[in-house]
Amino acid sequence: MSVLIKNGRIVTAESDYFADLYIEGGSIAAIGKNLSYQAAKIIDAQHKLILPGGIDPHVHLDMPFMGTFSSDDYTSGTRAALFGGTTMVIDFVLQTQGDSLMNALKAWQGRSSGKALCDYSYHMAVTDFNENVAKEVVHMIEQEGINSFKTFMAYKGALMIDDGQMVQLMKVVKENGGIVTVHATNGDMIDSLIAKNKSEGKLSPLYHYLSQPEVTEAEASARFTDMLHYTSCPGYIVHMTCEGALNAVRKSTLRNQKLFVETCTQYLTLDASLYEREDGAKWVMSPPLREKKDQEALWSGINQGLVQVVGTDHCPFTWEQKQMGKDDFSKIPNGHPAIEHRMELLFSEGVHKKRISLNKYVELSSTNAAKIFGMYPRKGTISIGADADLVILNPQTKHTISHTRHHMNADYSSYEGFQLTGKVETVLLRGELAIEKDECLIQPGFGQFIKRGKTSLTI
Repeated sequence: MSVLIKNGRIVTAESDYFADLYIEGGSIAAIGKNLSYQAAKIIDAQHKLILPGGIDPHVHLDMPFMGTFSSDDYTSGTRAALFGGTTMVIDFVLQTQGDSLMNALKAWQGRSSGKALCDYSYHMAVTDFNENVAKEVVHMIEQEGINSFKTFMAYKGALMIDDGQMVQLMKVVKENGGIVTVHATNGDMIDSLIAKNKSEGKLSPLYHYLSQPEVTEAEASARFTDMLHYTSCPGYIVHMTCEGALNAVRKSTLRNQKLFVETCTQYLTLDASLYEREDGAKWVMSPPLREKKDQEALWSGINQGLVQVVGTDHCPFTWEQKQMGKDDFSKIPNGHPAIEHRMELLFSEGVHKKRISLNKYVELSSTNAAKIFGMYPRKGTISIGADADLVILNPQTKHTISHTRHHMNADYSSYEGFQLTGKVETVLLRGELAIEKDECLIQPGFGQFIKRGKTSLTI
């Protein structure tokens, strides 16, 4: 379908101007003033922003965890993403220890094939590195279009690899043009603190937070940067939460390392006082929410260029699922619903409150992820030939977040009652109208798996 968008303000990571957009064959075909193309659909975007479709590089859809599954599958999760202006997500394939990467990939393909509404890709989580897995890493990059490899410095016995395996993985990934990402927390220290708190009968959600103090993340982040420096491998720290970890990254800049950092909307807007509420289990996630001073550090880190991406770590569970840990914080499924609110939260809390510029907003929500994970300029920008993944956002519309209106498969919202300024009104995915007038106009299976090229190290 051909589409002509008139009178909008187009904002990318590099530019900000008024122009029309003509879309044909799923791509952006023309940009200019007063375009006169005949189109099947004409959209008037006067007084509105036209932005690149959002890219959330950190989601967990239909993920097995702690004896249950995250409550959003590929259909409900990607539909919710589109309502919030996210047109592309990257999920995590989890290798089972003792099994192959390929078998894990096939399992996730079974969960996603024919079900996604927005476009998607995968990170490959390596939980058991050996010679056979090293060969599979090369295959994933060269044949499957997966260039990012997740590692865990926590969850011993299930997901964690040791530092020796980490270094060997880094060497293989570096040689073949990929990137290593990490959940950077000190698992041994956390396990010890969990055991101590449980032995003392301290079982409420507050002790989930107190079992993962800031030092556990700061130490692991610093150790990860040192291993990256030793191997010269590019790296990416997911869901950074705190000032101590950010300072470890700040030190790494003295060595001119190829290191990128992601934080998430919850760490910019919520704090650990929520764990003292009766329903504190709603915010049990790992790493946990931190203090107000950490929020300020992260916003500063964004403007200092130390934090490049804002994701969600979307891993929702219903309140019934959260009740698995009502008598023991260590049994509460970790995660929260967030995929739908990322773009609007970041706009309202960032741009509207003058913490970040519009161009920085586009960097954080789309462009940098596209560059880091090998999708740019097909994704993450507005340019001739790029996929017509576009968001039309009204910067003046005020609205309130409520679980009664969101589209995620969760019966509560982590951001209940948040009053936002700026609302996504229209979303296009590869030139097709996906969201218009609060309706989803595409069906499961429209979303495509996007093969990714080698990572770009300049953003």
